[in-house]
Amino acid sequence: MPRKIVIGYDGSDGAKDALGFAVELAKAKGCGLVVAHVLDWSPYSFLTPQEIEERHRRRKEELERAEAAILAPALASLKDAGVEVTTALKYGRIAETLVEIAKETGAEQIVISRNGAAGLASRVFGSVAISLAQGAPVPVTIVP
Repeated sequence: MPRKIVIGYDGSDGAKDALGFAVELAKAKGCGLVVAHVLDWSPYSFLTPQEIEERHRRRKEELERAEAAILAPALASLKDAGVEVTTALKYGRIAETLVEIAKETGAEQIVISRNGAAGLASRVFGSVAISLAQGAPVPVTIVP
């Protein structure tokens, strides 16, 4: 399996800086990149069957929007970066899902930005960065 670096990406300015860092790191190490976007999703066990169906429909729409608005522009910006790039788009708890993606892809490192999308910054730094730093099975780089 080729060596890879997972970059947690949400399209924010901080994530774009982290993506630039990850590209240079991947070039230096001869690794590919996995640009990963995680949509925060919490299950509700008390929903009716109709509510569950509606929630799944919205989930599909959110995945399509994230693919078009976040991952596609990131891929386009990396077209001439000189590294192999793939994407991962999943629902889940952000830190846990990034670890899952790293394990699935055999990644040797995870890169994230310190500040995420507007309204997410305090939650991201408070939970995702700390959770990754404490629990990831590979080194984690937090880009300021």
